[in-house]
Amino acid sequence: MARGASSARSGRSTESSIQNSSLVRKWRQNSCAKNLRIRYRGYLALVLFFVLNASLSPQSGATLAVVNPLAGADHQIAGWFHAHLSQAFVNILRVLSEPGAAEWIGVVLFVAVILLVWKRAWPALATIIIAVPGRMLLNELLKLAVHRHRPFLDGWFVDWSGYSFASGHTIGATLLYGQLLLFVLPAIKSKRRQRLIILFAAMLVMLVGFSRIALGAHYLSDVIAAILLGTLWLMICALLLRPRRQRVVVPVAIAVEEPRPMTAVTAEVMSESSVLR
Repeated sequence: MARGASSARSGRSTESSIQNSSLVRKWRQNSCAKNLRIRYRGYLALVLFFVLNASLSPQSGATLAVVNPLAGADHQIAGWFHAHLSQAFVNILRVLSEPGAAEWIGVVLFVAVILLVWKRAWPALATIIIAVPGRMLLNELLKLAVHRHRPFLDGWFVDWSGYSFASGHTIGATLLYGQLLLFVLPAIKSKRRQRLIILFAAMLVMLVGFSRIALGAHYLSDVIAAILLGTLWLMICALLLRPRRQRVVVPVAIAVEEPRPMTAVTAEVMSESSVLR
């Protein structure tokens, strides 16, 4: 009986510890979700700021200067590069723009889709399709909605058309290389290699953005907004499209004392006690 009671107590303590660990896990998940919600609000505030800036009329110069501190920098930087462009510099900038070009992104996406289909990684396939081409399509709709003109539409170096906000090359590079990072980093154990890969991807995106500003295809605020929009979209996709963990119910075993086999000594003792009764 004493052994059965101790076993029952141990079973209850095990069940209590499991419940406590479950509560701790839920608290951590809620805390992480709260932090993510706070980050999303900050990114949304910045994105709305740039959308408001881009949608304002260029004629309202005083209002634009009050609302957007980057308005002056936008035009000064664009004007400086326009005055210092040369044929050699333009050729270099066009090479730096290629990692964000739609043709290059399409080739990389095609190879990634083939590999994911071959590996039968269906969740990853859905994620990369929604994250990269899905958001690039939304960016084209954003350009039509904001209707912001490019810094320069005339010149021997101009090879673009359409509207400026937000930078399509920059958001494409942010989405593609950011999503590839999310796929590759978990498989790399070395922290040093992870940092190097992250630095390389970030530098690639920055070079694409710089080339679009220097060529006069986009303002500084167009590039910053594209990076913010792309990062925000990747965070949303990572949160909403992550695989759901199935809850596993851990059975709690309650120990029950089994009857021990009767030996000759115990049988004799029991017979004597019955005779005495």
